[in-house]
Amino acid sequence: MQFSPGAFTFEPPKKSPFLSGNRAQSTRPDMSRILASRTVPSKPGPSYQSLFQASAEIPRFFVSYRWWEDEATTILWAFNVQEISRVIRYGLFRDENFPRSSLLSRNADTIDAFLVALSDPREHQLLATLSHMQRVEEILRRSSIPAFQPVPWSWLPPPPTLSLDARAIAAAIEAESHFHFTQIAFEEIVRCSLGYNAASVDWFLQQHTAFHIHLVDHLRMYPEDIPLYAEVEKHLRPASPFAHRAVLQCLRAVRPSGNRDMPTPAPGFEFITGPIQRLFKDQPPSLTTILKMFSVLGVRFRRQYIHTPTMDWRVKFNTDIPFLEDCLTSMSAMDLARTLTSTDEIDFASLSRQNILAEDALVVRFLADWRALSGSVWECCSALPDLIPYLQECAQILYTTRNYHSLTAFLDGLHKYSISTVRAPNMGPSPGIGGNSSTGTSTVIIDPIIPADLLFLIDPAQNHTAYRQHYRQHPGIPFLIPHIRDYKQHGEPALQPLLQYMQSNLAFRR
Repeated sequence: MQFSPGAFTFEPPKKSPFLSGNRAQSTRPDMSRILASRTVPSKPGPSYQSLFQASAEIPRFFVSYRWWEDEATTILWAFNVQEISRVIRYGLFRDENFPRSSLLSRNADTIDAFLVALSDPREHQLLATLSHMQRVEEILRRSSIPAFQPVPWSWLPPPPTLSLDARAIAAAIEAESHFHFTQIAFEEIVRCSLGYNAASVDWFLQQHTAFHIHLVDHLRMYPEDIPLYAEVEKHLRPASPFAHRAVLQCLRAVRPSGNRDMPTPAPGFEFITGPIQRLFKDQPPSLTTILKMFSVLGVRFRRQYIHTPTMDWRVKFNTDIPFLEDCLTSMSAMDLARTLTSTDEIDFASLSRQNILAEDALVVRFLADWRALSGSVWECCSALPDLIPYLQECAQILYTTRNYHSLTAFLDGLHKYSISTVRAPNMGPSPGIGGNSSTGTSTVIIDPIIPADLLFLIDPAQNHTAYRQHYRQHPGIPFLIPHIRDYKQHGEPALQPLLQYMQSNLAFRR
């Protein structure tokens, strides 16, 4: 006998007209009804108003055309794996699955080449055993930020005692708020600045609402602590705007006189999202360029807000990176060296002998510029290691043209970056899958990033003796620090090589 599909339909059994009440036709008991009859209806828990919404904490951002989404599509279908990796990392598109579907559509040889470029040579044998889909997932993993691990708010109001100090409590709340801010990846801040979802930002705001609830419950149980937290609120005014607003709202909720209308607060994330939004409005529309800028700014973000014991929430994030812009717009290392040297010649021509002797504001500015250039080189190397050969070539040209001001700043920045590559002798660079992390030795090795023939110029031994000896024979635009120290130790005669060069070559004013 053959049965054709769809020839039979199932109908639930009908109740017998001879049965009444809750009795079913089947003799098996109806367990769902039995369980329902025994279940106690659940009561809703207490509700609290959510204090923070991401849309209210970020300045409104509107552009008529989101040009970067189209460029992201173009980059994902191109062949520059570093640019593809940055596009995946920042995720500036609506469909979060788009990079995966795009890579899965690429041919096997292309995906192999991408994965080889993103991996260490010691990993290649292991990676060769992966399927096409697994290789795509490995590219996505290596290009993406680490998965967000939510950490709940852990500071709780201490029980009432006579020894509680408002300043110490405010400091503890500020530390907790800062900790939760450090859990937000810079890439997520960029995303939320442009209106995309950012789970870590949402969680950060939710935890400050949780703090508010903890404090409301505490003060309702211990109203005698209200004056204490009124003092805490004052200490929090220059601190985290989120923690301060949570305390202020709490006080207004528990004090009879605190029910006044609260003024509309300024967006709490404006100090960092505002400057990011302006970059997208002010910069020429080039996603490749702006993601390189964000890679460098991400290093600065971590230095300014993450790796610091205290955080100033009122200082706007500095997105000025003129050195990187010079690098990206220069046609060659020679072009960049000429740009730096032309600027230095104009600056040092305004310097007088008296400026140096007095070590006045102009000299202080030059020293600050030197440190800023060194820091910019370090940031660029940390964020964009592929720039290192370009910077090394530029350093060699600066040496040839005797621009020791920019040259030594370059070398100092390269040296600082090279220290971050420190490794034990039996370790290869940046171990990945199967990497050996055991050292078994007390020595470490720094990768040779600075050109060997230039190392002597930044040797600080005996007040940069090697540099000063070289300068006497080959004077140029000076590295001021050792010259100023030389003057302090030996008087004005120590400045003669410097003064003679500047008078004859830079229209130096005596």
